[in-house]
Amino acid sequence: MTPPTSLIKRLLVGRPFRSDRLQHTLLPKRIALPVFASDPLSSVAYAPGEILLTLSAGGAAAYVYAPWVALVIVVVLMTVVFSYRQNVHAYPSGGGDYEVATVNHGRPFGLVVASALLVDYVLTVAVSVSSGVNNLGSAVAFVGEHRVLFALGVVVVLVAMNLRGLRESGMAFAIPTYLFVGAILFMVLFGLFRILVLGQDLHTPSSGFGLRPEHVFIGFPFVFLLVRAFSSGSAALTGVEAIANGVPAFKPPKSRNAATTLLILGCLAISMFFGITLLARLTGLKYVDDPARQLVGAPHGYVQKTVTVQLAEAAFSSFAPAVFLVTALTALILFLAANTAFNGFPMLGSILAQDRYLPRQLHTRGDRLAYSNGILFLAVFAGGLIAAFRASETRLVQLYIVGVFVSFTVSQSGMLRHWNRLLRTERDPMARRRMYRSRAINGFGAFMTGFVLILVLATKFTHGAWISIAAMAVIYLLMLGIRRHYDKVARELAPPDERAVLPARNHAVVLVSQLHLPTLRAVQYARATRPDTLTAVTVNVDDADTRRLQTEWDERDLPVPLTVIDSPYREITRPIISYVQNMRRTSPRDVVTVFIPEYVVGKWWEHLLHNQSALRIKARLLFEPGVMVTSVPWQLVSTENREDARRVRRGVARRPGGDGDDPGSADDLVLRR
Repeated sequence: MTPPTSLIKRLLVGRPFRSDRLQHTLLPKRIALPVFASDPLSSVAYAPGEILLTLSAGGAAAYVYAPWVALVIVVVLMTVVFSYRQNVHAYPSGGGDYEVATVNHGRPFGLVVASALLVDYVLTVAVSVSSGVNNLGSAVAFVGEHRVLFALGVVVVLVAMNLRGLRESGMAFAIPTYLFVGAILFMVLFGLFRILVLGQDLHTPSSGFGLRPEHVFIGFPFVFLLVRAFSSGSAALTGVEAIANGVPAFKPPKSRNAATTLLILGCLAISMFFGITLLARLTGLKYVDDPARQLVGAPHGYVQKTVTVQLAEAAFSSFAPAVFLVTALTALILFLAANTAFNGFPMLGSILAQDRYLPRQLHTRGDRLAYSNGILFLAVFAGGLIAAFRASETRLVQLYIVGVFVSFTVSQSGMLRHWNRLLRTERDPMARRRMYRSRAINGFGAFMTGFVLILVLATKFTHGAWISIAAMAVIYLLMLGIRRHYDKVARELAPPDERAVLPARNHAVVLVSQLHLPTLRAVQYARATRPDTLTAVTVNVDDADTRRLQTEWDERDLPVPLTVIDSPYREITRPIISYVQNMRRTSPRDVVTVFIPEYVVGKWWEHLLHNQSALRIKARLLFEPGVMVTSVPWQLVSTENREDARRVRRGVARRPGGDGDDPGSADDLVLRR
């Protein structure tokens, strides 16, 4: 009978796939795009707002520079996209930045990149889900009041969808992702068409308000403000590396399909990001940190809407269905953005586990050929962050971006060394020209991402980026510790060059608590192994019970001596351990095999009533050198379903020579069961 937990698992995850079906779970480009790129595509929902939010401190005059800041970010985004297109061709195995850094800079740099990416993936889930819940909470009060609970619920739903496998989760996420992209692009093009072609004057709901600057920014402080706006808007680049880490999940030709998907991602993200920023500038949109204090002329209790909602109201002239569609798709895509991490984290975790830097459980695939343990690990860590920060994306976003730009910079510098190494041996002129071009792209990428990393650290360190750096350091040290442990175990388990020495003798010990069928089976099995010596051992914790056991043992005339160990303090485990240790001391080359009879029960609550002493004894004996522990199971009727039990009873009644009243001797039952 199938356990209830297995039925629930089948309902949530589905039937398991055979290993040879892995080829059928690979993704075409149209599915891989929403699976691996939902994070950078969704960042256009908040990255332009982060630019405006930062520039608002300088007043309305600072908003003039918003398109220029966005344009610089577009240049960086284009550079990263083209740089990673070189990566996926050079390193298609799925290691991504970790593999590039490890091969070209060494293991320490590879682990730095891996720790940065692991932190960033966890933050991607926490930030995306929290942002989506808060967007939904602004429209539904009940969600806003219980945002932590709803955020954790969203994480659970994402886990269930990803546990069903890459292809199924991709199909579920593809439609809303493409609808979001289509809605945003249509909103931007329609708004720009009305302004630039039709000459209409479009205004957002906040365009009529004045903007009170927080400080007067002149000279270097103003440059620093622009740099802060640039570093905040660079959130648009998060998740680009996920495609390079997920190349093995693509259909063949893997590298070419991954590179094409990267190019499509870059074109869509750049169009939406810069289009939203430009349209916000042309419609006079105001987006501030504190509307009550910074907006001049805003009514009392004014609730500031998100950038995309304000632009939808301006572009569609407050046409409710269109505005609602943009709002709903924006909230939905923020939830789905976490899916990028749910695919990147398990893949990277599997590679690190294969290299023995993370627990080996992360390397195995689950029933649906997804890295189930990695998915669950990510969900637990992200859920902990959501609970700790109360699902506040404003607080969580300060920890963001640092990790991804660390991996960008180290990876691109690693690609420079990759091309330099190949150029030293390549003699074909056409191949060398391609390598020079690729090296130039990666070199420019290393310069740009390194510069952005410095800016991000300078502007965000005291605002929370230090937490990400501390987490990266902890994960780095943890991975080194795990690798040292695995290496130590491998050295201890390596067989020596000389031939193995056989044990001199094998002493068998059968543990006895009372004379019943499990004990008889253990004695018979121990005799069948033909040890050099065999004895049954019981611990005297009650004189009457011990005398009764000795009497029954003598009456059955069992061909095995019964040894009684005194225990004045009524302990069981310690006297048995001492007895076995003394046997080992007399002859260190001998081995001792301890046979422990155990009940096998069918109900979960029955486990609490049986075998507790056996578990404690086994746990202690496992640490004794030269001692082998053998469990001898006896299946109770509760392990069988009712039909099996009736069949067994009918079979006993029909046994030759029996009438159902006399089932035979206990020794017969031991051998027949």
